[in-house]
Amino acid sequence: MEQRIVLVVLFDGVQSLDVTGPVEVFAGAAHAIGDPDGAYRLHTASLDGAPVRTSGGLTLLPDSSLADAPAPHTLLVPGGQGTRPEDRELIDWLREHGPRAERLVSVCTGAIRLAEAGLLEGRRVTTHWAYCSKLARDFPGIDVDPDPIYVRDGHVATSAGVTAGIDLALALVEEDLGREAALTIARYLVVFLRRPGNQAQFSAQLAAQTARREPLREVQQWITEHPDDDLSVDALAVRARLSPRHFARAFQAETGTTPGKYVERVRIEHARRLLEDTADGVEEVSRASGYGTPEAMRRSFVKTLGASPAEYRRRFHRTPHVTSTTHR
Repeated sequence: MEQRIVLVVLFDGVQSLDVTGPVEVFAGAAHAIGDPDGAYRLHTASLDGAPVRTSGGLTLLPDSSLADAPAPHTLLVPGGQGTRPEDRELIDWLREHGPRAERLVSVCTGAIRLAEAGLLEGRRVTTHWAYCSKLARDFPGIDVDPDPIYVRDGHVATSAGVTAGIDLALALVEEDLGREAALTIARYLVVFLRRPGNQAQFSAQLAAQTARREPLREVQQWITEHPDDDLSVDALAVRARLSPRHFARAFQAETGTTPGKYVERVRIEHARRLLEDTADGVEEVSRASGYGTPEAMRRSFVKTLGASPAEYRRRFHRTPHVTSTTHR
């Protein structure tokens, strides 16, 4: 099997997990396919080949300088505090060499470096939630999606923070070597191969702000605990002891989202958990999650996750073997 060279760019202030997470996934391919040479040849490089200091205080020793690095199949740019100051020399190197890679990958704020090098123009991308607005503001020619944990757009793949880099690397291995290889690596690393790229960086409860007023906080909790109940604005307004119009305005003002969008997100998260963790039928899951009918749930899944409930379950249902390896 021909090896794919994965070149990981190192710099002072890099986030260590942005490097080691994907590296361990690609390195695990040798075990997954039963080939000691592996499907990937990993190579790390800094501008001058000197050791770099991570944001957490670790020292990483690169294999070479970028000038001496082999031409990569996959060029991976991690994130971290080191992406905040402008580094013209690294940006210039990426601008020259990035277009030659068959696959461009960023983890976390590594997307900022790719953007500075002009490699994301016209692309749909993501990055760590805290930097999405900055990326969109500084580079208006880029379509920044703040929700997914990773995004594929052609040969460019970008991911959110830290552990999302592992999810993206597993998805790339699945693309290269097949699902069984990716599952084997996930089991070995004791992680679930369950998170699709368009899974939100935050759950509904984390994505929305917690309301300041107690009646609204109680309504948020009620929605989470009763996704199959009547969650119309009128019904929720009664629970909050407000008029429907006042409730809708107050809810959005204090949580940053509308009641309808909050309910939709809670319901799809509830349905996903049931599809992942239970053997309940699709019709039963749709009722328990408040959709009423399988067709209504299917429309929501296709719109939000890009997959039908049946396809989602096929890809992400927890099997007994995977459960046993998590030691949970």
